[in-house]
Order: sequence, then structure tokens, then C-alpha cells
Amino acid sequence: MTIGEKTFFVHEGESTFVPKSTLHRLGNPGKVPLEIIEVQNGEYVGEDDIERVEDVYGRTKGVEGETLQ
Repeated sequence: MTIGEKTFFVHEGESTFVPKSTLHRLGNPGKVPLEIIEVQNGEYVGEDDIERVEDVYGRTKGVEGETLQ
């Protein structure tokens, strides 16, 4: 898990917190499939405010409108 400038492992049964507006990234360096539960809190918990800074899967367009590769 990378939150801001800090990268660390989150193990089975553990949790972590991502502060509002903080860049973050989740990866799975293991061989066992990763399952996560995301819990959002606050006044607004929609998905339409997500800004992808980097997306190796080509799911969305970047901030400038170009498709991220």
C-alpha cells in the first residue's frame, strides 16, 4: 500500500486509513488473490470525484483528457 510518500505492507486482517485528498495506490505483491473491503465516510461518498493520476489498466481518462497508458 502506498499512501502519500509512505509504502508498506498490509497483511490479512489488518486495515489502513487514507486521509481525504491523499494520493494512494494498492498493489498485491503476493500470489494469493487480494480481496479488499473499502469503507468510505463523510458527507459525500460517490465515485465520480476520483482522479486517476496513473492507470496502467486504461480504465479512465487523465486529468488533461488523454487516456492513461
